[in-house]
Amino acid sequence: METFERVYQKKWYILGNELDAFEKKYAEYNEVAHCIGVANGLDALTISLKTLNIGPDDEVIVPSNTFIASWLAISNTGAKIVPVEPDINTYNLDPQKLWNSITNKTKAIMPVHLYGQACEMDAIMEIAKKNKLYVIEDNAQAHGCTYQGQLTGSFGDINATSFYPTKNLGALGDAGAITTNNPILAEKARLLRNYGSESKYNNQVIGLNSRLDELQAAFLAVKLNHIATWTIERKALANIYHEQLKNIGDMRLPDIAPRADHVYHLFVIRTEQRDKLQQHLYNNGIDTAIHYPIPPHLQNAYKHLGYKKGAFPIAEKLANTILSLPLYPGMKNSDILYICDRIKKFYA
Repeated sequence: METFERVYQKKWYILGNELDAFEKKYAEYNEVAHCIGVANGLDALTISLKTLNIGPDDEVIVPSNTFIASWLAISNTGAKIVPVEPDINTYNLDPQKLWNSITNKTKAIMPVHLYGQACEMDAIMEIAKKNKLYVIEDNAQAHGCTYQGQLTGSFGDINATSFYPTKNLGALGDAGAITTNNPILAEKARLLRNYGSESKYNNQVIGLNSRLDELQAAFLAVKLNHIATWTIERKALANIYHEQLKNIGDMRLPDIAPRADHVYHLFVIRTEQRDKLQQHLYNNGIDTAIHYPIPPHLQNAYKHLGYKKGAFPIAEKLANTILSLPLYPGMKNSDILYICDRIKKFYA
């Protein structure tokens, strides 16, 4: 209430001091030079792509198994979506599969740090460098995650994140941000988020209306103080799952790539008996979710791309077998143990 009252009484709700303060604070937290607050994660991705002048003549490589926002952002620029399959064990983009997807029209790679695990950024950055490609990280699910000690959202040329309420760092509504170490890209992103305008009624480029408002920025600044504690809590809860559920039936627990960190935005398992297990857990008072049940290439929105069932078998396999178990700061160890006990009874 104190934060709300302070912002409300200022009577300045867009592009003010609260946003400036949060952008500086988040940039420092993410160990980058610049943070640009925007309205949501999809806009963060779209503006990042537009900042790099990616358009209809370009191709962008993206995972086949990501949330559809990663694909929608590319569509918003008119560029061609080039899906690449993930590593079935980590669920993240498989660097070894990138080479065969690069053409003379490829402009960028968009790695997605899915479910909170860092992608193998050393290999991805090396491939990008050798082929003179941009890298745009989709860091919406991995706030505070690292690869070889470096924070996700700080590797790429320009990177996007979401502060949707359920994220590890969540606002009280839609919110997002762009991070970069490039001052020229940062300035262009600021221009694009505000109608293409640097000063009122003076529009240099065709932009968007996508500003992180003062109230959400103020809330996020407060919550940012707690994310380190929440991350420790998430990892501790995930460790109980790992200890209790190893070698249970056909269940596969999250695998973590060498040198990668995992901040467990979601704890995602795999099993061929997914639907039966989900129903069993529901019958025992345990809600679960599927992230995500339909891969982007099989969505009606992308029917025009002509992909049929079987086009991306790993993405489809994951969609049919993954299940997200409950995990959030504030859960008790006893809650996790109860869930594990119900799972063991299902397999017994």
